[in-house]
Amino acid sequence: MTFKSGFAALIGRTNVGKSTLLNALLEEKVAITSDKPQTTRNTIQGILTGEDYQVVFIDTPGIHKPKHKLSEIMIESVKKTLTEVDLIIYMVEPDAEVGPGDEYIIEHLISIDTPVILVINKIDTVPHETVDKTIENFKAQYNFKDILPISALKNKNIDLLKHTIVLYMPEGPQYFPSDYITDRPEKFLVSEIIREKILNYLEDEVPHGVYVEVNSMKVRENKDILDIEAFIFCEKESHKAIIIGKNGQMLRKIGSNARTELESLFGQKIYLDLWVKVKKGWRDNISILRNFGYVIDKS
Repeated sequence: MTFKSGFAALIGRTNVGKSTLLNALLEEKVAITSDKPQTTRNTIQGILTGEDYQVVFIDTPGIHKPKHKLSEIMIESVKKTLTEVDLIIYMVEPDAEVGPGDEYIIEHLISIDTPVILVINKIDTVPHETVDKTIENFKAQYNFKDILPISALKNKNIDLLKHTIVLYMPEGPQYFPSDYITDRPEKFLVSEIIREKILNYLEDEVPHGVYVEVNSMKVRENKDILDIEAFIFCEKESHKAIIIGKNGQMLRKIGSNARTELESLFGQKIYLDLWVKVKKGWRDNISILRNFGYVIDKS
């Protein structure tokens, strides 16, 4: 039996639903979701394994105009990814028009040889005529290998998309064990779940100026309790006050909701200890970004 395997990148503008689609494809949550743009900062690898295939998905940050050093790193990581994968899954919303953001993305697609599938997400939110018009407009801009309308949130046409993705995978080895759904370490997944709650509960710029670092994860001796200590770094003292909230109410809310999801993820009781610290201007500080694990291109 021939085994197919390869790497597929999910790309698109911010907030088109890439992380939601990744979770739908894997039928597990490996990427955080939010209605705020630029939720994904790192390229998150999700792994889909079938009887005769394995697809490694890379959920890239939404392509946007950089506003600080962190944004520049995010966009450079996307550009590099596009040349290293076997398939690009380009997600758009059924806006009908091809906007400046999509024109910017298509310019980069034209310069590379990787096959591209156009996926039109959120088709449950607009009339069929709008979806048809969107397809026409994008076909006029680029020669896509396939075009599929879907709804990641409503799980519409997801199985068809899986089948199509596998068709474009080359013959290859099984890179990961069958039961793996991500290659990310547990600490990363914990930090992302905490950051998701911050994104969900706080408004405007505060969530995007936040970085979560898990300091320790230890199971108590003779007890089925996992102790997790994590630091929430923000850029300003005023942001710290907002994250903590009056009498610590906001921080407790963030912690309580994160703990509930983490207990479901790990299948055991969790004690979550959160601390808020200020690192001014960390998103523009190369040294701090390196310490936080971001890869800086020396060129």
